[in-house]
Amino acid sequence: MSITTVHGTSGEDRGDYTRAESRSIRRRSLRLLADILRPRRRLLVLTVVVVVVSTILRAVVPSLIAYGIDAALPAALDGDWAPILWTASAILVAGGVGGLLVGWYVVLIARLMQAIMIELRTRIFRHTQRLSLEFHEGYTSGRIISRQTSDLESIQELLDGSLNELVDAVLIGAFTLCALLLLDWQSALILCAAMIPLVLLMRWFVRESQRGFRATSVASAKLIVRFVETMTGIRAVQAFRKERRRSREFAGAAKEYLDANLRVVRLYGVFDPALMLLGSTTIAVVLLWGSLRVVDGTLAIGVLLAAIMYVRNFFGPLEEVATFLNSYQSAAAALEKVSGVLEEEPTVADPDQPERLPDHGGTIRFDEVEFGYGAGRSVLRIPDLAIPSGQTVALVGTTGAGKSTLAKLVARFYDPRRGAVRLDGVDLRSVTSADLRRAVVMVTQEAYLFSGSVADNIALGNPDASLAEIQAAARAVGAHEFIEALPDGYDTDVNKRGGRVSAGQRQLISFARAFLADPAVLILDEATASLDLPSERQVQAALQRLLADRTAIIIAHRLSTIEIADRVLVMEHGGVVEDGSPAQLIARDGRYARLHREWAATQE
Repeated sequence: MSITTVHGTSGEDRGDYTRAESRSIRRRSLRLLADILRPRRRLLVLTVVVVVVSTILRAVVPSLIAYGIDAALPAALDGDWAPILWTASAILVAGGVGGLLVGWYVVLIARLMQAIMIELRTRIFRHTQRLSLEFHEGYTSGRIISRQTSDLESIQELLDGSLNELVDAVLIGAFTLCALLLLDWQSALILCAAMIPLVLLMRWFVRESQRGFRATSVASAKLIVRFVETMTGIRAVQAFRKERRRSREFAGAAKEYLDANLRVVRLYGVFDPALMLLGSTTIAVVLLWGSLRVVDGTLAIGVLLAAIMYVRNFFGPLEEVATFLNSYQSAAAALEKVSGVLEEEPTVADPDQPERLPDHGGTIRFDEVEFGYGAGRSVLRIPDLAIPSGQTVALVGTTGAGKSTLAKLVARFYDPRRGAVRLDGVDLRSVTSADLRRAVVMVTQEAYLFSGSVADNIALGNPDASLAEIQAAARAVGAHEFIEALPDGYDTDVNKRGGRVSAGQRQLISFARAFLADPAVLILDEATASLDLPSERQVQAALQRLLADRTAIIIAHRLSTIEIADRVLVMEHGGVVEDGSPAQLIARDGRYARLHREWAATQE
């Protein structure tokens, strides 16, 4: 069961859960860890063996000291130095071998933990790329970045250091109690009695810190979202003079994060002193009761010293448990969110038994198609629509008429609620994403360029293309001249998001990328909106040549772009209300004719 939701705010993002949700989330997180650890079982077993043996060697040292004081030392006073030498040698061997094993354990645990972190990072990246467009439109980029950064850093902090402290505390505590029971059961009973308030203290701290760290995780994610939104939309922020407002909003998120952290700090202000007081009280009681028995002659002084050392060793690592619990609660909250993302399933999934699309085609058919976003009302109804192979169709209509939604169904970014969208007679739900991306390419208004050269960005359409083929695609869309004028021509690094080229030039590069892919169906969604009129005319001439043998769907508000279309579909309220060639629709004097007259008036 995945608690994360695409639309709205989930319990994980609010930080509040029902009891059933909490159990489900914990099981989900444990399944994730078990799945990652399964291929690394041998390394995990070796690590456990090494740490257990090293802890046993460290736990026997107080008993050896007790033997040295109570048995070996009197023998030495009588002239027999063999016992004291053997005892000293045993302490030296236990310490030396234990130290070597601790060093080996540190290396082994580091290898194991780094393997886990690499696997988590890779899984998140791979999985979020595989998720459908619906997920990414509802899950903000700031939250995704938070999963890859602050959440994984919390998990890494736990695995790198705090886990060592927990293992040390648990094993030392267990072996110390066992050794103390064998050495002096009365002191062991005092320690067991002290464990009652210790368990209550730990339980209180775990419960309260769990709430606190969930709150800090949520507040941290909000802070990242505020930052990413502002930096991503910095042009709009500066254009509308919203710097002060965004600063106030960021300061509010920062204050919420600060308050959440301070609440956690106050918990430690209670936990640490209480733990120290309980440890000191237990040592004092063991010392007092042991002294009475030493005076009575029922307890050897060496055993009392060893018992005090064991109690001190038991409580000493527990002070480090607070550090582990700090990291654990933060990491647990982070792992809940990471596992939630990894449990998301694509709403548009590959079929179990796919059908292959023909190599050459492009006939599109909508058969009783109905579509709506999420659980909302239907926004698109296309009872019957056929687009023959090789035809260029323009979609026209007001904002929200359903033009982009229709195009996204053809590209299979979404699946219809009812009916089917078919390409060359094949239901798109029966086609693998790889096969569909080969046949259908969409160019949007946001011409995104990746860091790298111009040639690399064009070659995304066909990674195996030669430089000559890349240049031919650029010439076809009129991009060759400006690319040659760049400092290093096709080898020019465009920088992040194409910062070295203008918006129009980025769009031309994206056209070249699409044409190099040579799809059967090409979708242009407001793809010429960022071009000036001379560039648009240049692209239109290229489009007429390059779209001659393929199916094309063009969405544009500029009717000049639509003039190259063979057919126009006028859409309103999610349906097609007019269908025909541009000349036919102008002659009918309907919606398209009215739009055409308004556009023509602006050109005079």
